[in-house]
Amino acid sequence: MENLLKKLDLTSLRLFVAVCQERNIARAAEREFIASSAVSRRIAEIEAVIGLPVIQRQSRGIAVTPVGETVLRYALAIIGNIEQMSAELSRFSSGAKGRVRLVANLSSIVQFLPEDVAAFGRAFPEVSIELEEENSADVLRIVGEHGADLGICNAVAGSESFEQVPYRQDRLAVLVPGGHRLAGAMRVRFDELLDDSFVGLRSESALTQLLTQQAASAGRQLDVKIRVSSLDALCRMVHAGLGIAIVPEQVGLLYLNALDVSLLSLSDAWAVRRLIMIFQGTRPVERERGGAGRLSRQGRVTATAAGAERRQTRGLRCRTGTSASTARAV
Repeated sequence: MENLLKKLDLTSLRLFVAVCQERNIARAAEREFIASSAVSRRIAEIEAVIGLPVIQRQSRGIAVTPVGETVLRYALAIIGNIEQMSAELSRFSSGAKGRVRLVANLSSIVQFLPEDVAAFGRAFPEVSIELEEENSADVLRIVGEHGADLGICNAVAGSESFEQVPYRQDRLAVLVPGGHRLAGAMRVRFDELLDDSFVGLRSESALTQLLTQQAASAGRQLDVKIRVSSLDALCRMVHAGLGIAIVPEQVGLLYLNALDVSLLSLSDAWAVRRLIMIFQGTRPVERERGGAGRLSRQGRVTATAAGAERRQTRGLRCRTGTSASTARAV
């Protein structure tokens, strides 16, 4: 009875179970949509492997032998486990019911996540997403403390300690008042702006820290006249002529038809930031990695269309249109 695993197959066990349940080879064959001779051959193969009879053929059906009862008990368990495995695997392909806790920075929420979460929801309607907005440093902290399943943030210091997948690229641009000396320009370098007054976000935001570092690299300090806690307020302060601002490009585009402002591309290499999706590497990560990959792919699907829209709109001034979301700092 060696090597039963190699010699017994699931089809033979399934047909044997059907024969035992029907107590008749012909009825079992009819139930399984197979010829009676094929069922008889499968039973004979089982008996040849085991070396003992599993059924006794009678004039009006079959009787299960004690050996057959033992085989039947294990066959039922094996088939039950296979069916349970199939049911669990089907939830991966069809989308399991559940809840995903997602914490993200403002850049991703304002620019990309609404469309991406909507597309994810259409693909997986039984999965609910709880979204919380935080700055990039707090995204790392919350995911690290298991306060969220997934996080989206800039690739800042500390993110390398997490499992991660790419999400999107975040381009920075310059928002200036309509009457500004650079209002008609298309592109500008950051060092050309250092004599201007700025409107800024809170000091703990990743964007503020980046701009402070870049100014210091040029041997200068930013002249920040006013700090606000949302991109909405930041853009409105620029509209009022209180200074210029560095903003995510997609956010600036939202205001081109709402405020008297102009949007200029920032030509510095560091103005293209990587947004990543992170999760804990100390957990079994395949489920999180799969969900993260699906949500990340939703983002890449719409990136080409968004890029085309940026190219058409960049550098234009605005008069009428819609306003952007009010939210906290990047």
